[in-house]
This record gives sequence, C-alpha cells and structure tokens, in this order.
Amino acid sequence: MPNQSNDPAELWRTFLAEAEKNYNNLANQAMASPEFSRLMNQAGGASFGAQKMLGEMMERYLGSMNLPSRAQLADMGERLQAIEAQLMEIKAMLVASLGDAAAAGATGVAPRPKPPRTKRPPSAAAGAAGGNGP
Repeated sequence: MPNQSNDPAELWRTFLAEAEKNYNNLANQAMASPEFSRLMNQAGGASFGAQKMLGEMMERYLGSMNLPSRAQLADMGERLQAIEAQLMEIKAMLVASLGDAAAAGATGVAPRPKPPRTKRPPSAAAGAAGGNGP
C-alpha cells in the first residue's frame, strides 16, 4: 500500500479541505454578528439607491435623444400582445362565420379575372432577322 502522506495530490486535497473548513467557520462567525447584518443592509440600500439613480439618468438621457425607455418598450410590447390576441379572436370568429366552406377553399367568391395579355413575345423570325445585331 503506497504512503498517502507523500502523495502531492492528497496533500493538496487535505490542505483545501482544511482551508475551506477554516473559511466557513470564519464566515459563519462574521455573519452571526449584528455589525455584519447592519453593514450588509447598508450596502444593499446603497446599491439600490445607485441603481435607481442610474435608471432615472438613463430615462432622462433616452428622453433627450427622443428614444423610448425600457418601461415604454415594455408597455409597447404588452399593447402589441393585446392587439395580437384581439386579431386572433377576430380571425377565429371569421373562420367560424365562414364555416367549413372557408376551410375547404370554397368561399363562394369568384376569383378576379386576370388582365388580358396585350404584349406578345417576339417571333422567332424577327429575332433571326437581326433585330439586335450590327
């Protein structure tokens, strides 16, 4: 059986495991203190304030550039979804009112006639007579 105390990989794993235990103990002690929770509360409040200020600045900047803000784009997306839902309802009502005849392609409406063809292709003789040549 090989001696594991001389194995560098085993030494490294042992060192990491001990370091992780020590770090966890230190972090648990720090988080248990009321100073830590007060500090984290202050940091969270400052982060929220900075984020809110940045959002307001971006909204003013986009307004000066005549561009929509994120809130305006979200509102526009919601309105478009509502319009699409209404269009789908209208389409469903049309299909239902036309019945199975519309689904089969027999709507009862005659197709529009094609316009008469007035331009005729050049004849083979005209092309051979040298219409485009020197």
